[in-house]
Amino acid sequence: MAKAEQIKALIKSHLTNESERFKTIALQVAADEAKRGHVVLAREIREIVDNKPDQKRVKVVSISHDLADLVVEGPRIEVWSSFVGRTDLKSKIDRIITEFHQSEKLMKHGMTNRRKILLTGPPGTGKTMSASILAERTKLPFYVVQIDRLVTKYLGETNAKLRQIFSMIRERPGIYLFDEFDAIGAQRTLDNEVGEMRRVLNALLKFIEEDESRSLIVAATNNLISLDNALFRRFDDIIHYENPVKDEIISLIKNRTHVFLGKFSLDVVAKHALGLSHAEITQACDDAIKDAILSDKSKVTQRKLVQMLSDRKVAYQTV
Repeated sequence: MAKAEQIKALIKSHLTNESERFKTIALQVAADEAKRGHVVLAREIREIVDNKPDQKRVKVVSISHDLADLVVEGPRIEVWSSFVGRTDLKSKIDRIITEFHQSEKLMKHGMTNRRKILLTGPPGTGKTMSASILAERTKLPFYVVQIDRLVTKYLGETNAKLRQIFSMIRERPGIYLFDEFDAIGAQRTLDNEVGEMRRVLNALLKFIEEDESRSLIVAATNNLISLDNALFRRFDDIIHYENPVKDEIISLIKNRTHVFLGKFSLDVVAKHALGLSHAEITQACDDAIKDAILSDKSKVTQRKLVQMLSDRKVAYQTV
């Protein structure tokens, strides 16, 4: 049966009209009962919660003042088709979504769905977009934890802030993206690592390992090699991202330019885009579209598209 603390929290949230907190605790009770083998009771609790008027889906709730500058609502993506990536990468994202929706079925057999995901790869290759897709397909709120602010602004109090963040993760089911994860996940053996950050990493390892919430924790890093090895076993899945290859580049250009794309072969264009990220190619396409609009042209030309891609490549090579 429900723990004493859960019962008290349910009563308190009801008396104070905290409907979202009441729902979260009720779902936690359902999850606990499922783990004890009380599958029917767990299902009945979830059905009661899901069928409650105006509670048919998890709502985005306001973020507390203490976390307002550390946790922000993330960008939402409307359609899965706007994501261009390798087939195996898409399959892994789909698997996470499928397991989330069938988590109760997995529980019946003593299994849990993938909830802790590590995304690695160069900037602009779709890591944040993937987290947004997870939010859209699971119908969960999307939050971004800004690690850089956590470390630089609250050095000395970081552990306390981490505890607050994981308390939010437990109480408010959602997709939580830890962006620039290497800022606090760096190897404990690095020469420039200070004692404070080692303590932060140890606390982070503990929080991730002990988390049993309904939220999905997504960590993103551009620098996989810097992460502490102890982190890897805390994640259920590690997904690697890369800059797009020729076929992906062509698909991305077609999707982005759409009705503005002229009738010409994209093979030559794709060669000029090799080495650029998805985001850089998208920006080059947008630049070419803007040029066509301002020049009163109905279509993007091959020459202009190649020029915009080349300009992007030169700009990033000189950085």
